[in-house]
Parts: sequence; C-alpha cells; structure tokens
Amino acid sequence: MNTLVITRVAERQWHALDDDLVVGRGDASPRPDGRLFLSIDAWHDDVFARLAEAMLAALPRPLYTVVDEADPDLRTRWVQAGLTTRRREWEYVMSSGGDGAVPPPGLALLPIGTAELDPLRHLDQTIRAEIEATIGWDQMPAAVLSRPLDPTHYVVAAELDAYVGLARLALLPRHTRIGLIAVRSGHRRRGIAHALLAQILAATHARGVATVSADVHEANTAAIALFEAAGARRTGSNLELVIH
Repeated sequence: MNTLVITRVAERQWHALDDDLVVGRGDASPRPDGRLFLSIDAWHDDVFARLAEAMLAALPRPLYTVVDEADPDLRTRWVQAGLTTRRREWEYVMSSGGDGAVPPPGLALLPIGTAELDPLRHLDQTIRAEIEATIGWDQMPAAVLSRPLDPTHYVVAAELDAYVGLARLALLPRHTRIGLIAVRSGHRRRGIAHALLAQILAATHARGVATVSADVHEANTAAIALFEAAGARRTGSNLELVIH
C-alpha cells in the first residue's frame, strides 16, 4: 500500500486511505471518567500501525484500549504500538433464579428503582471515597467509574436510616449486567453483598431472563468468591492496555 494516506477527519477520528478508498478507521472515545480509549478497525497490520502511530502522536497521554484476551493478534498490534497491559478483568456469567436470600437482621433490600436519590447519592460518594482510599477508584471497571446517578439502575441495602450497600445494574434484553456491588467498609462481612446478589438473581429470573453477568478485576478476590459461590462461571477475560 504505497499510496496509503492517514487523514484526521474529526477531532478524535482518523481514516486510512488507499487511492481514496477507506481501508482503516481509528477512533478515540472518552470514557465517563475522562480517559481516552482507542480503537482501530483495519484488516492489515501496516494500516493498523500507521493509524496507531498517527493517533498516538496527536492525542494527549495516557491513552488506553481494551482487548479481548482471546484475540492475541489484536493485543500484539497494540503492544507493537507501545502499549502495555495495565489490568485484567474476568467476565463471569451465572444463572438467574432462587427466591432471594434472607437479609441480615435489621437490613432491608430496596428493589431496583425504589431507592431515594439523596441517600443514594450520599452512599455513592461514601463508597467512592472508601475505594479511592484503598485500591484507587481508577482500578474499577471503566463502565462504573462515573455515570449520572439514576435510582432506576440500583438495588440498595438499607439499615435503620442509612443506605449501606448498593448494586448497579443494566437490565439488558437477554441478561442482567452487574456494573458494581459495593458495601460500606463498616458493614462488610455480614452477608450484605450476598443478599444483594441473591436479590438480583431472583429479580432477573422473575422478569424471564436466564443469566446475569459481571466483569471482575482479577485481583478482587472478594468479588470473585462472591460470584463463584453463586455458581458463576468464568467465560472470558479482557485486558486494559495503556501508554503513558
């Protein structure tokens, strides 16, 4: 492809042209937390390399991408462009069902869409601060880092006059996707996360959907134990790559 030309067609979009024919596309998409994630659609290695070179030269760093670990060719292309692996997330899938676990004494589970916004916002801010003070909020899956707070996506655990745990969900046509299950630090090891997950599995079954899925950081042993205890099976993994 001696006539290959890389053209920036928008602020975060590039085309690779061969005799005016588009043979590759590159895109940089901002995630909710502000990080830029790259994607390139190109059949040929040289087209991919030229697009990556142009994008990396033009965009502010750090820059990120996510690849399916089952696609070693794509991973190799990004590594050759200079990116390195930052984190691995396991994908888990579990069957819906059950009638929900009995919550610990004094705890109430608020079904999806029934939580009040102000105490939910306070709980969200508290959990964010606790995570930031430990592993760092940037270690959470990109999909959960920052989104408008909408009670219609949350199941909440409440105790007395306070919310103490939450699960954020996406109710997709063929499965329920868990974006986050989290419990305030002073209320952990009491079965609250297990009760939230049981509520999700039962509610998903009640709406006629067979499966629930979640992505889990490979170092999050507590979440892995929670899902595997519910019968979840590991179905794949994604790698997040970065260049500074």
